[in-house]
Amino acid sequence: MPYLDRPGHRLHYRIDGNDPAAPWLVFCNSLGTDLHMWDAQMVALSPHFRILRYDRRGHGQSSAPPPPYSLADLGSDVIALLDAREIEHAHFCGLSIGGLTGQWLAIHAGQRFDKVVLCATAAKIGTAEGWAARMDDVRANGLAPLVPATAERWFTPSFTAAAPDAARAVLERFTATSVDGYIGCCAALAGADLRDEIERIANPLLAISGDDDPVCPPSDLEYISARVQQGRHLSLRGRHIVNVEASRAFDAALLGFLLN
Repeated sequence: MPYLDRPGHRLHYRIDGNDPAAPWLVFCNSLGTDLHMWDAQMVALSPHFRILRYDRRGHGQSSAPPPPYSLADLGSDVIALLDAREIEHAHFCGLSIGGLTGQWLAIHAGQRFDKVVLCATAAKIGTAEGWAARMDDVRANGLAPLVPATAERWFTPSFTAAAPDAARAVLERFTATSVDGYIGCCAALAGADLRDEIERIANPLLAISGDDDPVCPPSDLEYISARVQQGRHLSLRGRHIVNVEASRAFDAALLGFLLN
């Protein structure tokens, strides 16, 4: 399994797609998940792209440096991965905190990226007070007590009933997340507010929302798409983990946007 050693932590990553001439596509996961959250996309997308997906610091098989983290820390991890693999340009797709990471990258390193897809995210997610309370709760009690509320935010009841194994797999990885890694990323979310900066994003950008997402509703994605220089918005059926709940429509949207 490939790893990249960074100062203070190690990043686990994976590459899919066998065509060395295909364009690169980077996937960036949400809080409390790992690179496997994108498994449903591999069949449709790997024939067209070389895909780099990775476990954010403190998630999956990546190690957790001591918290707190900043959004710049998370963005710098992506740039380090690109540099290590000698990837000059790539498309980018991130969900939730992965979408915030994508906004930071498009603002601060936009020349390294071609098209950008931001999913179930916002230019500012939640409040500093709310994230502080979440961090206190997780320090005291761990992640397991958050599973029922997380499941409700992430998936509609109809999806959980129709695809219980898919929902369960995502939630099992949530409980396996490092407490330090989760708290560190909560701190990054608490300090992240890109509302005054996203107008600098010049990359072609597709914002994808889940039409029933209580975390980052469609209005948050509409806000982003209206303020960047080349943005559009698409809403799909589902809640926060929309790439899993609406995987076929999600795949079609990415292919239509990235290949045209």
